[in-house]
Amino acid sequence: MDELLGNSPLFASADLDEVRERVAQVFCPHRLDLAGPAELLATRFNSVSFGSIRISYLDYGADVRIEPGDLGTFYLVMIPLAGRSLIRGGREEIVSTPLLGSLPSPTRHLDMRWAAGCPHLIVKFEREAVERAAEQLLGEPLREPLVFDLGVDLTSPWARGWRAMVDLLVREAELGDGLATQPLALAHFESALLTSLLTTQPSNYLERLTAPRPPALPKVVRRAVEFMEEHAHLPLTVHDVARAVAVSGRSLQEGFRAHLGVAPMAHLRRVRLARVHEELTAGDPARETVTTVAARWGFPHQGRFAALYRATYGRPPSETLRDGARSG
Repeated sequence: MDELLGNSPLFASADLDEVRERVAQVFCPHRLDLAGPAELLATRFNSVSFGSIRISYLDYGADVRIEPGDLGTFYLVMIPLAGRSLIRGGREEIVSTPLLGSLPSPTRHLDMRWAAGCPHLIVKFEREAVERAAEQLLGEPLREPLVFDLGVDLTSPWARGWRAMVDLLVREAELGDGLATQPLALAHFESALLTSLLTTQPSNYLERLTAPRPPALPKVVRRAVEFMEEHAHLPLTVHDVARAVAVSGRSLQEGFRAHLGVAPMAHLRRVRLARVHEELTAGDPARETVTTVAARWGFPHQGRFAALYRATYGRPPSETLRDGARSG
């Protein structure tokens, strides 16, 4: 099994006390005991933050028991990359494998046993961010703690798509392309990951989160479009736009689909693509590059951006920059 996030190491250690302390610094204080041969302990912990999301690779090497208790301030999505682990969250218990991840909730007592040779990819979300996203989708405050089902079926279509987004962030971190410094792109990823999780993974709020909502009225959609035009340079999420026009995230999404035929973030992408086009048309190739302009407007992947630009404007973005300079 290849080690992930190898260029973002936090530590490597075979000292149990050090391992316990260093892992606690990223997550929370916890009980950590060896459940097998001590000589197998060879912990490797790599980790990187993307805004309010932290992605980690953690491999203890040995068979260990981990008991954090209540996580309190964060949610975790844990994906074994090999082997298996026993996860107990509240009254639920699962055997987690590369086909069945786990999603412990912060108000449920967590107790785990990871077998030797069971490295995990772990995605940590701050509880505040998850609850805020849920409230914005609902259009009302949460009345009780949000609790997800413990098991995550990683073979389901939504989970495969979700994992693909996480893998993209991992690749960005490994390549060091600077996504962490691109707030527009980061806001998009965070919103997409949280919305997908909230509207597909079973929880005590799933029925309400997926219940049909009346679409926002055309005048509300128009105000949302105007807000996007005025604030496209900011790291907007669909929830930011919904809050600005005083509707729930679900109503705004339904309104855009009903009246414009696209999702809100797809429309925002069009707005930002137009801004890139304007800057390339007026730009100086001696001072600007297509890559920097595109990244500034939330398009970090040059190949995908170039294909989208060509499909929209009928020419490569490099031609626009070059011809704009000539006409200037």
